[in-house]
Amino acid sequence: MIKISSGFTTINEKLFPGAVVYLRNDAKQVYAKHQGIEMYCDRAVFYEKSNFIKAIGNVRMIQGDSIRMNSKYAEYNGNSKLAYAAGQVNMKSPESTLSTDTLYFDRARQQAFYRSGGTVKDTASTLKSRVGRYYLNDKKYVFLDDVVVTNPEYVINSNHLNFYSETGHTYMYGPSTITGATSKVYCERGFYDTRADEGYFVKNSSIDYNDRNVKGDSLYFNRNNSFASATNNIEITDTINNSVIRGHYAEVYRAKDSVFITKRAVAISVQEADSVYIHADTLLVTGKENDRLVRAYPDARFYKSDLSGKADSIASKQITGLTKMIRKPIMWSGLSQITGDSIHLQSNTVTEQIDSLRVFYNAFIVDQDSSGGFNQIKGKELIGLFENNEMTVVNIDKNVENLIYVRNDTDELIGINKGTSGRMQIEFEESEMVVITNFDQPRDITYPLEEIAENARTLRGLDWRGDEMLRSKEDLFKGKPLPQLIQIQGLPLPEVEEAFFTKENQEQLNKNSSLSKEDLENREEDELENIQDPDN
Repeated sequence: MIKISSGFTTINEKLFPGAVVYLRNDAKQVYAKHQGIEMYCDRAVFYEKSNFIKAIGNVRMIQGDSIRMNSKYAEYNGNSKLAYAAGQVNMKSPESTLSTDTLYFDRARQQAFYRSGGTVKDTASTLKSRVGRYYLNDKKYVFLDDVVVTNPEYVINSNHLNFYSETGHTYMYGPSTITGATSKVYCERGFYDTRADEGYFVKNSSIDYNDRNVKGDSLYFNRNNSFASATNNIEITDTINNSVIRGHYAEVYRAKDSVFITKRAVAISVQEADSVYIHADTLLVTGKENDRLVRAYPDARFYKSDLSGKADSIASKQITGLTKMIRKPIMWSGLSQITGDSIHLQSNTVTEQIDSLRVFYNAFIVDQDSSGGFNQIKGKELIGLFENNEMTVVNIDKNVENLIYVRNDTDELIGINKGTSGRMQIEFEESEMVVITNFDQPRDITYPLEEIAENARTLRGLDWRGDEMLRSKEDLFKGKPLPQLIQIQGLPLPEVEEAFFTKENQEQLNKNSSLSKEDLENREEDELENIQDPDN
């Protein structure tokens, strides 16, 4: 039974039939108590027979060390243990403060509920929503409908957010965003630590980060370290440079303007006519948005429709348009194989088309004749010129040697030309050699086939690797096993709790309450959706 132990008493049967009215005594408020909850107010209307009290003016309700609630008006049913507060309601727990216009408090289940808009403040953030429910025992808030979390560093928007006031941990369900000065996170299920400023996101997650958009099955984000990582089915889009990077594990460092990606990593430079693909075990992209450097290693490969190649590593610098193939490089232009100690490709930085290539030391160009033999030219250095991304002219300098299968106008094989010179120029049409010109003391002889033994039909250093030629973008991964993807640890679905108002709440509603049974009905728009997703 509710006990009242202070205040002047009066009876006004006309206004409050069956009730005793208690008034404050100067500075001393009316004091009431019931099974661990204490109540202070300026005026109390107490219905002893029904164990029901109304508190009016400067109301304070205290439950041990867990809850302190202030309001202009409150009422409390000692039988159902349901309290109702209205008018500048302020409920404080050790970890947070809740402010709203109307609040329901079920002491039996230790839950508080509002649906007319509320604000919660903790040490780091301010949280607002239309609907909110607080679970005292778990120190958990469930916020629904137009949820906004404001922090000095970011703003979270969601329609369903669970917040643990003791730890500052936040769980987001449904379309949600975290917007800061330098980043924006989107997810449909995610976790965020509002005090450590780090989070983990799954299900349709993405991060907009310094003109980059990062997507993946799983994303991790740390604001303090300007760091993000992604796992499985990653796509990083560079909106400034019109490029895309894909793989299955990536790290993004905003402060360093760098991206590290591995596990079937591929970088795509999107061009209107012909995109360029670069693949390696590891890709590292660094530099400001107008000066990116792409490094691919080891076992680096690149492909475009009319040009492809491989090397131990490839480095491509945006501002100069220079791409370097380093250690054991090989390149195919049309049907021609080109090798050397190192290969450089120079692109036009405006049109993004290839202008030229240079092969340094031990340059070797070879293609296969229809007879099965090989047309071969070697020298110290090679310079190739391009038009519309197709190689049109090749100049080979110093110590040039050649071995060419010669055919007549009817394409009949008539012999093999072997020679040397100081310089050679080759002209191409539709990726085939059509004119070969020797300069600087050329010496060459065309021999009938029968005069050159099979083992004499190759120049020293020939290494035909036609079976390695990349004929499509899918060949970037030729000979490589599929990566073993990490099993993503999803976030648990929200618990579907019982509705806040019970049948007993309505049945035990006191006839003198300011509430009606309609006020204690559960509304569909105020309840949790039953989220089902077997994948996460």
